[in-house]
Amino acid sequence: MASSKLRNSCSFLNILLSFLNFILFILSAASLAPIIFIKLPPTSLGFALLMVSCISLLSSFIGFYSQLTHFCYITHISLLLASWTAQLFGILALFTKERSSLSMLKSPRDPREAKVLVRLECGILMAMFVMQLGVLILTCAVHTCLVREYDALEVERDETAKKRREKIARVQEESMENAAKMAEIKGKELDEKMKNKYGQWAKTDFQG
Repeated sequence: MASSKLRNSCSFLNILLSFLNFILFILSAASLAPIIFIKLPPTSLGFALLMVSCISLLSSFIGFYSQLTHFCYITHISLLLASWTAQLFGILALFTKERSSLSMLKSPRDPREAKVLVRLECGILMAMFVMQLGVLILTCAVHTCLVREYDALEVERDETAKKRREKIARVQEESMENAAKMAEIKGKELDEKMKNKYGQWAKTDFQG
């Protein structure tokens, strides 16, 4: 009963994690567009922001793979933390130092268009930051849930094996008791036969 509840909660968390991973994947792909539109080829800051998006995309792929195979947990967590940290720095750079970021991006576009694109990129990074945090928390929760489910299965397996051993021991004990009773009954029957036989011989000898 407890294991089924745990399995249901794990399934719900897995579905929620898949949903958040999918949204994160969409946001990561969308975050590439503003930087590409600002300037191509990108400057060093633009390249850094592209790397942030690529790391987020990679973490989403690893997240999907990890959910399917239950492997790469440490790799996924490491990528999530790296991506989350990079997103934080990107948000701080674009939000707190917008003018210097615009000058470092060196966009050939109209300043207003460039500012809109930078703010759009900052907004997407903020959404990615929140989503990445949710994915990170849910990934840890799912992993913990899977470990608990595995432990519960191990406990159930041990209990089943223990019950099986007890049942086998009880059956063996009952069979030994039955064998002892049968031997006792046969012994009594043999004694009765011997008594009857010796009684008849004694009676015949007495009559003779």
